[in-house]
Amino acid sequence: MICRVALAFSWIYQGAVPKIVCMSSGEVELLGHLIPVYQWACTAVTWMGVGEIIFGLVLLIAVWDWVFWLNIVTLSGLLLYVLLFEREMFTLPFNPLTLNVSLIALSLIALIELKKTKNREAR
Repeated sequence: MICRVALAFSWIYQGAVPKIVCMSSGEVELLGHLIPVYQWACTAVTWMGVGEIIFGLVLLIAVWDWVFWLNIVTLSGLLLYVLLFEREMFTLPFNPLTLNVSLIALSLIALIELKKTKNREAR
């Protein structure tokens, strides 16, 4: 449950604060590599924030392995995207590498615990 809460908090916070409440210019710049029209990129960032909040809530109640695997694949994809387009971000404190690797580790722990719980219930 600790892993779920930590993962959910991260997704909800990252969706709400830098994407919806404060609309970080960094978030818009990152998406600007795919969406060159500034206003469209801002709209997309807002919708991404909504999606991240929903995904965070799903992580709180998830009893399915695929949700945690989706989290791992998504975080890995985001790392690759930043590596391709904003490599200098990897030199910043609390950068995408340290954050995403930590969240991937929490997802792996959650998967292990979910499997243990399912095995106990099957007995």
